[in-house]
Amino acid sequence: MHDALLIPQALVAAPAVGPLPDAVTMGPTSAWALLIVSALLVGLSKTALPGVTAIAVAIFAQVLPAKESTGVMLLLLLTGDLPAIWAYRRDTDATMLKRLVPAVACGVLIGALFLRVASDDLMRRVIGWLMIVLIVITLAQRARGRYRTGARSRATSAGASSRGGTGSASRAGSSPTARMVYGALAGFSTMVANAGGPVTSLYFLACRYPVKAFLGTTAWFFFLVNLTKLPFSIALGIIHVDALALVAVLIPAVLVGALAGRLLADRMPQRVFDPVVMVLTVVAALPLVA
Repeated sequence: MHDALLIPQALVAAPAVGPLPDAVTMGPTSAWALLIVSALLVGLSKTALPGVTAIAVAIFAQVLPAKESTGVMLLLLLTGDLPAIWAYRRDTDATMLKRLVPAVACGVLIGALFLRVASDDLMRRVIGWLMIVLIVITLAQRARGRYRTGARSRATSAGASSRGGTGSASRAGSSPTARMVYGALAGFSTMVANAGGPVTSLYFLACRYPVKAFLGTTAWFFFLVNLTKLPFSIALGIIHVDALALVAVLIPAVLVGALAGRLLADRMPQRVFDPVVMVLTVVAALPLVA
């Protein structure tokens, strides 16, 4: 069996439990609890709250070696993609997905090359710093969006033209430059750390999609991107037979999370949950960069 699939002793406060097929039956309770919670979050992120994926990625990178956690997470993400694309099968912008292909493919290739030369310790730090950087970008983008919304409201109340509102943001989001920057960064971050969600969310928000179009386009985008990543991950040895036993155990938790997310999508106030997700993501990322 592959020695890299041992669960770290420092996390579980117990002797290493052996390769994954043995860990399925005799793993420490604390480690398994974290993995199951992470799998639930993966499902939830696919049908309701995309930002929650970052928490699951951080937990997996703490419980498993960084490269192996990336491989297991990819298989779980693909599992979560299936109910998401079914739930939002009629809500997607196929034209936008086609336009993003070149930039995302470039980012995935760069990420695959990085994975080939990166050490496990470097991978762990990259995952943590990617999350922190993406959170800062997200907060800055939202703050700027609130400022612009306030400015437009003041201009409208004064009788000024509001021509630069949604239209300018949509043009900025759909410009070739924006597609290249966001697409390449999303491809790289999702290949290296399965953390492309925040970048993609920022881009689709800049395009001013309605809620269902946003969720549908996001679901199909990540399903296609994750399928593209699969052969690279297998070729790099990130996904192999030893990981399949762990994935099989966690798939039901992913599906339960996806179902719960679908039920909560129209009920949970985003303005309350978003700040909580941001704080928890920072807390989860900090140990990785230490």
